[in-house]
Order: sequence, then C-alpha cells, then structure tokens
Amino acid sequence: MTFCLDSIIIKPEEGKEIKNAIILLHGYGGDGKDISMLTMNWKRFLPNTIFLCPNGHEPCPINPSGFQWFDLTKDDPSYILEQSLRAEKKLNNFIDQIKDKFKIENKKICLSGFSQGCMMSLNIGLTANEEFNCIVGFSGKIINPSDLKLRKKVSTNTILIHGDSDQVVSPNFLLEAKDFLIRNDVSIETHLIKNCDHFIPTEASSIALNYILKKLN
Repeated sequence: MTFCLDSIIIKPEEGKEIKNAIILLHGYGGDGKDISMLTMNWKRFLPNTIFLCPNGHEPCPINPSGFQWFDLTKDDPSYILEQSLRAEKKLNNFIDQIKDKFKIENKKICLSGFSQGCMMSLNIGLTANEEFNCIVGFSGKIINPSDLKLRKKVSTNTILIHGDSDQVVSPNFLLEAKDFLIRNDVSIETHLIKNCDHFIPTEASSIALNYILKKLN
C-alpha cells in the first residue's frame, strides 16, 4: 500500500507484533528523516511500535530540500489557519491509511511533532472523533486558539516540552498552550528545558519517552 505522504517507516524487529504506532511530524523546512532521529533511542524501549515519519505535503520555500505543513511566508493569521487546515486534511487521510494498513485504533497511536509538527499534532489530536493515546509536542504552540476551541472534540492526554531560550517559537507559547488546554479539560504536562533553544535535546527526548512508555504500555 502506498501512503498519501512520503514517509520513513521504522517497523519492529522481525517477529515482533505491531501493537502501537508513533507518528512523528517534522518542523518547518525539515523532513521525515530529521524527526526520525528520535527513534534511534525510543525504539529500543518500544519493541512493538511502528514509527511513521512523513514528509510535509508541500516543499518549503526557504529550504528547497525540505518540506512544510503550512506556509509561513505571509504574516496573516487567517491565511495560516487556512493553510494548516489543508495540511490537517492530508494528515487525517494519512492516519486513516495507517489505521487501515496496520489495524491500529486511535487509542494505540501517539502523535508527536517538533515546532510546526507539534502544532499539527495538537490540532489533529484534539479535533478527531476519537481520542488518540497521547500527544507529545516539542517547541510548538496552538495555531489558532479560537478555531481549536470551536472544533475540539476530544481531550487527548498531552505533554508539551519547550526550551526556555527558544528564539524561534517563544516559550511564552508553552504557557499559553497550557492555559488553553487546562481551560478546555485536557490533561496536560509541561516541561521547560533550561538553556535550550529551538531543538530537541537529549533531556527532552528522555522526558517524552518516559511519558510515552506510561501511556502506551
């Protein structure tokens, strides 16, 4: 089966049953290979998990070899929301294909992402008809709180991790997201990593892994 998004797929070792899935969404200008680096440590502890790392559905204008989930060349909230909703539709199709191919339900799927990928994970994980297992977000924010509040259907458990020195997505957005999620009845855990800019350090990866292990097992 060919998926609607080109993806790096990391399956369990031969003979291991697929029981869970983690979908990893890269940031603006990145690709599936970038974000798949997280699996190098995680897969040892999640032997029955398949990891899927799709490329964004559009090339990124600032990095011709990379991809984006939505365009950021216009500083226009309405335009950004419109573009993100297009990406949401693509990703929901992708997730439906995964569920069909590997016979996995939402409750066995973790959505994770970095930066723009975190933003998409939050939107998809909270607007689905059924809760996902969890959302694990790094260095992101809520794209449009007013829109998400209107469309929210479920309260998927969420962890958000952010660097306190992030120069790309301000750590203030972590506090805003936490406030939004609490007010909208989502179980939320947050971590602020000291002296960390816009990347995923080992400390953040380990915190995320421990959270996933508690939720998936």
